[in-house]
Amino acid sequence: MAKLPILEFPDERLRTEAAAVETVDDEVRQLVDDMLETMYDARGIGLAATQVDVHRRVIVMDVSDDQSAPWC
Repeated sequence: MAKLPILEFPDERLRTEAAAVETVDDEVRQLVDDMLETMYDARGIGLAATQVDVHRRVIVMDVSDDQSAPWC
């Protein structure tokens, strides 16, 4: 897994339209793993792929009290 840099407003890349994900393959699974690591490191509760400069319709989130229930 790898921590990814998070884009911040007003970065124009955040306005890029994200492409649909047709198939969940190993590449998408790796992206989800990397996004979860990045989100937890940033002490966040959610992250969209666009925020890490990957323009695909992927989100991760975990609103549990102990960060034990990620949702992708």
